[in-house]
Amino acid sequence: MAYRNGQRLPLDEDRPEPGSGPTLRLSVNPRARRLSVRIDARAGEAVVIAPTERGLVQAVAFARSKSVWIAERLAVRPRSRPLQPGQVIALRGRPVRLEATPGAGAARLVEEGTVIRSGGEGEAYARRVENLLKREARATLVERTEHHLRTLDQRPVQVSIADTRSRWGSCSPHNRTIRYSWRVIMAPPPVIDYLAAHEVAHLVHADHSPAYWSVVERLVGDHRPWRKWLKDHGAALQAVGR
Repeated sequence: MAYRNGQRLPLDEDRPEPGSGPTLRLSVNPRARRLSVRIDARAGEAVVIAPTERGLVQAVAFARSKSVWIAERLAVRPRSRPLQPGQVIALRGRPVRLEATPGAGAARLVEEGTVIRSGGEGEAYARRVENLLKREARATLVERTEHHLRTLDQRPVQVSIADTRSRWGSCSPHNRTIRYSWRVIMAPPPVIDYLAAHEVAHLVHADHSPAYWSVVERLVGDHRPWRKWLKDHGAALQAVGR
């Protein structure tokens, strides 16, 4: 059987129905030296990596031989945390309590940024809170992006905010666009700043070469703690509002 880059398959080949169990996402990485499997807790799936598409057949077989380990790793993902009154979430790394105000309109920050109050019920309430978080994310990420652009003497870019599961940000140097996940607004400010630097640096180097990382270091210093923070806490941020 031939597989292709980006294809998704059930972990259990005897249960091919969508949503019937854990998923494998196939990825071709020419720089990979061997077949490997990693857990993408944010997306809730296992990523199967091979140097070539031809190697995906063997990689899928390898992943399915590790099905018990994969299922156990995915089972310990952070539980979903809906955006509802009474929840405590993070905003720029600080706890913020969600409260409901009957008859109120859009969500807003009150009490010196320690509380988010909003009208609406159920999905309407959650949507208003999420819209507030997206606005906060846009304001902060645009400001940090522009700061790093000035440092590197780069021309302006178009910034967009999305809700991606597998990537915190992406940069397209050819059309000068940068896209961020709004969820990073829940992270501490140094992590947010690192993400902006990470994407702006791709305008200089489109890869992850040593030269690229030297640009990131020029912008934010030692970036390793912030990369580790996203790796350690990213799944928890992805669980908010799911």
